[in-house]
Amino acid sequence: MLNGLVFACIVLPILAALLALIFRACAIRKALVIGTGVVLALASLALAKAGSFRLAADTMLGINVNSLVMLLDFALMAVILIIGLRLTNWIIVCLAIAQIAGTLYVEGFIGVGSGAPFLPEMGIFADNLSLVMVLVISLVGSLICIYGLGYMRVHEEHLHLEKSRQPRFFFYMLLFLGAMNGLVLSNNLLWAFFFWELTTLCSFMLIGHDGTDEARRNATRALWMNMLGGMAFVFGMMMLKKAGAELSMLTLISSGNSLYLMPIVLFCFAGFTKSAQVPFQSWLCGAMVAPTPVSALLHSSTMVKAGVFLVLRLAPGFEGTWFSVVLAIFGAFTFLVTSALAVGQSNGKKILAYSTIANLGLIIACAGINTQAAIAAAIMIIVFHAVSKALLFLCVGAIEQRIESRNIDDMRSLYQLMPRTAVITAIGIVSMMLPPFGMLLGKWMAIESALNMNFAMPIVITMLALGSALTVLFWGRWAGMLLGAANPKPVRVSDNQSFSISFVLMVLTIMAVLASLLSPLLYVALVQPATLAAADPASGYSIWGALGSFYNNTGAFAVYPLFIAIALGFAWALHAARKASKVEGTDPFLSGANARNENGEPGFIGPMREVTAPTMGNYYLSNIFGEGKLTGTANAVAITLIALMLGGVMWN
Repeated sequence: MLNGLVFACIVLPILAALLALIFRACAIRKALVIGTGVVLALASLALAKAGSFRLAADTMLGINVNSLVMLLDFALMAVILIIGLRLTNWIIVCLAIAQIAGTLYVEGFIGVGSGAPFLPEMGIFADNLSLVMVLVISLVGSLICIYGLGYMRVHEEHLHLEKSRQPRFFFYMLLFLGAMNGLVLSNNLLWAFFFWELTTLCSFMLIGHDGTDEARRNATRALWMNMLGGMAFVFGMMMLKKAGAELSMLTLISSGNSLYLMPIVLFCFAGFTKSAQVPFQSWLCGAMVAPTPVSALLHSSTMVKAGVFLVLRLAPGFEGTWFSVVLAIFGAFTFLVTSALAVGQSNGKKILAYSTIANLGLIIACAGINTQAAIAAAIMIIVFHAVSKALLFLCVGAIEQRIESRNIDDMRSLYQLMPRTAVITAIGIVSMMLPPFGMLLGKWMAIESALNMNFAMPIVITMLALGSALTVLFWGRWAGMLLGAANPKPVRVSDNQSFSISFVLMVLTIMAVLASLLSPLLYVALVQPATLAAADPASGYSIWGALGSFYNNTGAFAVYPLFIAIALGFAWALHAARKASKVEGTDPFLSGANARNENGEPGFIGPMREVTAPTMGNYYLSNIFGEGKLTGTANAVAITLIALMLGGVMWN
């Protein structure tokens, strides 16, 4: 039974991807994407119900799995090497050659003391953290792929393509899902490395999908930056091989052997690159040139989540170390600085990108704090961020295809133009910033858990509090613009979407609200069991069922009373709005120089005494929060913190 469910989560999406590439008929592609999504959803739910498990997984369809993965791994690295040669990018070429040489050493083909590596008996290992990730990947990722069916049709119409690229697009999208499930379920580090680099290749191909110069440039940057992390992964395995250690994730995190700390740090560095932590944030911001389903998949349920998953998975292995303390500061710094960078953006996708990096930094900070409460906060953030961020990216894609802009200034008064989409987008924004939704619950848990730190506590809490305040600034600004009514004569835009788009947006909206309502049950069923190995069990949370309250010795968060308060407030506001009498709008005051043009439209007396139409816009404070102002300093500080982590471990 378990073998079949694991097969459905890992191998089935890969097989479906191959079929989508081979059979180019639209009807077959739709059936494959929807069918794979349904099977993935059911299989992930069944695995979650089954609970933690371990599988040897020696053979698959009569084939030795270790030999198959080794063959595929070298084939994958050869493909990346060829890509580097075709791009004449010598960074990619050198990294690919180094990875091939390192993997040959780990596999026992070269090097002193060569021979078969000490492979773990258990190839597959799933605890509650893995199962949470499988649910996120399979449920949210599948919905994004289904959304892509309607989105890519319109996208290709805008590009005026003579031949559809959708077979290749959905090949990599489905392959991505299988690779991610393989990664989070692998106990064998060689298997994990194969799936790790497979996600790197998928991201490269999807970011460069449209084939423009900008797309190719950003895809290339994403490839070499993530290959740096892949190289760190290989170095970590080489150190384990040299120490005669088993290449097992379980052994790595449960042995307590100080000799494993340096490999753990290298694996965490790989996680930094994959999750686009400062100073590697540019690859994820550049990925915004990709079609919207790609952006949503990268940010919500794959790629970047792989990075924070690996760091969280390794957290028991660096508990109580200098590395753990600096890691908390590093994550909090990323959270603060990328939240500040989001304030200075007007591009909706850029805001979402920096917001994603910020929340990933918050998860990294929780891994560094490394208590039961902090790990619980990190897992809660992973779940709620995946749903809300997928919803917001897909909303921006739907809006952009209608108004031909992703600039939030152009979304002013969107409620008058696309009321349904505007309300759904606003719900997504509210779920990211206000109580009692799960994201704010996770942030509260993270800040509260930092109180149990030692000397770094004031630094971490200050950065987390300031970063949280900045997130309210950019989210509140965006939501207010969507729901405003500044246009007295709005021109309605069609709010009708294809079924695949409208269905996915509605399902994700329901999931965002329902997951927050059921957060106490989610915590007890999935999150709490995943935190039992963390330090300081007294910091963990208990649930008072009647109020849905999370509480421990530090504080409490009452979910249901807050939901009731919000519902009552909304009902009162709606009642008051319906009672309000409609009045004619008045012209804005323009320094006493108001006038109207020949069409009766309001304006002011401008140059040459002509009537000039007023324009509205936001202050983005680019002289404070602009990329040019913050990025260089932020990168320097982040590199210093990474050097402190590495130096501290080497010193010990």
